[in-house]
Amino acid sequence: MKKRKALLSYILIIFGAIMASFAVALILLPNDAIDYGTAGVAIIISKLTGLQLSLCVLFVFLPFIIAGYVFLGKKFTVKAAVGSVVYMVGLEFFEKIPFELNTEHFLAVAFGGAILGAGLALILRNGGCIDGSEILANIVVKKLSDRTGRNYSLTPMLLGFNALVYITVFVVIDATAALLSLLVYVVATAVIDHYTDHFEAIKQVTIITQDPDGIIKDIKDKLNKTCTIMDSRGAIAGENNTLICYISYFELPLMKEIISTHSGSFSTVSTIDEILR
Repeated sequence: MKKRKALLSYILIIFGAIMASFAVALILLPNDAIDYGTAGVAIIISKLTGLQLSLCVLFVFLPFIIAGYVFLGKKFTVKAAVGSVVYMVGLEFFEKIPFELNTEHFLAVAFGGAILGAGLALILRNGGCIDGSEILANIVVKKLSDRTGRNYSLTPMLLGFNALVYITVFVVIDATAALLSLLVYVVATAVIDHYTDHFEAIKQVTIITQDPDGIIKDIKDKLNKTCTIMDSRGAIAGENNTLICYISYFELPLMKEIISTHSGSFSTVSTIDEILR
């Protein structure tokens, strides 16, 4: 069962990366818009230097893949690498296909942004990633959390990174490309948020279990996180404990893996907009 789920997750990541590369190569770029994040950086470099886009994506994203392996673990990095390779191959393939969307730039960009967002949502929901800015933000947030013991959202870093990308587009390309690219970001993130429930926000995991010690130990060892413990009682199960833990979206797959190894546990995940102290 676990092997089937793992295989399905890779298939969906590959499909999502194909959707993303299709949207960028055949809809966004021909309509003077670019992707956001590190893919946007690669597109800017390609436009300024004339280098092949897929190679620019490789050179820009490779350092983030390596950093992800060092700081976020092998499992996450393998999925990120698979998605990135498929995305690069997809760009190389789709750029050679003659395709024209006979509609206004605004509608084409909105449509392309929606396809891009749907592809990225598939990748994120299955534990993958094809954007180095998300890896960078996750590493920084993880380091800050480990050092301070507090939980931080990815949002400020992602917004800051993408603001720099669009300012660069505005300065080195033109204002129209920057505005159309901003539309891509708005549409794509709206689609992603719809299917991933604000992946950049803090996640609260509530676990009801009769084996709190084992779960707490695994969470500490594998995620370097702590839990709030509350006594609780089930109508059928009787005495148990409720554990509350705050993690990032990218830590959810590992958290699910931890919970699955402890039979008899029940858990829910919710999005937290802000933690007050």
